Amino acid sequence: MPSTYSDIQRAVSREKFQIWFAWLCGWIIMLLIEDATKDVHIVSVITQTLLVVLGILSTVAAVTMTNRLNRKAAAARKDVLDDL
Repeated sequence: MPSTYSDIQRAVSREKFQIWFAWLCGWIIMLLIEDATKDVHIVSVITQTLLVVLGILSTVAAVTMTNRLNRKAAAARKDVLDDL
């Protein structure tokens, strides 16, 4: 069955939602971990440092995944619309 423009648009929206929902869940988990370790000083410092690094990496990964998805979707849309 050939893809339509709306099928591609729905699939891209769903994938973007999944990417950013996972990113948000990860941040919530990281904040809960940080809150749980705030009373132990050295563990809190190490945890905060790791969470900042992991937070930056997860944000870069989510943005990269979204950009790649946008490029693939643009190519697929072009193919679908050129076939019309």
